Amino acid sequence: MNHKPESPQAGDEAEGTLLSHLVELRTRLLRSVLAILLVFLVLFPFANPIYTFLAGPLMVHLPEGSSMIAIEVAAPFLIPFKLVLMLAIVISVPFLLYQAWAFIAPGLYRHEKHLAVPMLVSSTILFYLGMAFAYFVVFPLIFAFFTSSAPEGVSVMTDISRYLDFVILLFLAFGIAFEVPIATILLVAMGLTTPQQLAAKRPYIIVGVFVVGMILTPPDIISQTLLALPMWLLFEIGIVLSKVLVKKKAAREAEEGEDPPPANDPPSRPTPTEAADLSARAAAAAAKARAKAATAVARARQGRKHETDQPLSASEMDEALDQAEAEERRLRGASDNSKPQDK
Repeated sequence: MNHKPESPQAGDEAEGTLLSHLVELRTRLLRSVLAILLVFLVLFPFANPIYTFLAGPLMVHLPEGSSMIAIEVAAPFLIPFKLVLMLAIVISVPFLLYQAWAFIAPGLYRHEKHLAVPMLVSSTILFYLGMAFAYFVVFPLIFAFFTSSAPEGVSVMTDISRYLDFVILLFLAFGIAFEVPIATILLVAMGLTTPQQLAAKRPYIIVGVFVVGMILTPPDIISQTLLALPMWLLFEIGIVLSKVLVKKKAAREAEEGEDPPPANDPPSRPTPTEAADLSARAAAAAAKARAKAATAVARARQGRKHETDQPLSASEMDEALDQAEAEERRLRGASDNSKPQDK
């Protein structure tokens, strides 16, 4: 059947909407880059003191007379520069997340907005807590272990470039590991699992966190355990918070009258009398729709018989036939569903 072609105005409007989104995305990205650049310019004069502060946990445990070294020629300048740049990105994370939120928020539902804001804030705080835990708890322990286990006659002098790569890896590992409660809550909120199912898989989770600790941390039992235990604890916290989330969601649905029927209750079937009545009405409505469509086609073919009787256009005739066929399919489907099934 012939249908009306899509209006060119709709295509222009869609193209204009896409361009507006691209312009807004460019604006958000430029603001993010400018924020990182501004923080970098503020911190760059203090690059060397910042690196000294970062190297503090290792310098405390180095033997007397030992120090860190720079193997490459440009390392004394490039390594503090790299550190300050990464620190600027980390400090700018709240602003970067706000820009991302401002871009995607107009396309979210109200309940998604209510969940997204706490998730963004808590995930940022947990990432910072993971980095702080790595610096103040993990670094002193593992550096004391490494420096004390050196063979006799070996001077411990770490290269500043390799030290920076090592601590960045640990910062990322612990920052991501502290996001376990957020991942748990999101899985439950999306309906992919339940708190009870997560609790039943606790033994596998315990083994998994130790495997993750073995992969992400250096090959020593101290750092592996210090990463695995917080992940396990945060997993348990995530289960508790997801249970609270499920209870609040159920209470809100009960207040709004959106409580769905229990899944175990079978759908009610009509009686034979009701099914026969529904079938008769569906057949009558379908015959009426076909008669109306045939009348419309006859009027369109005969043309004008009276001055006030205008023939249907081709588009109007197609629309009438489409509506009649759709109505007939709907009524036939309702009739078929209403028939009692033989056991």
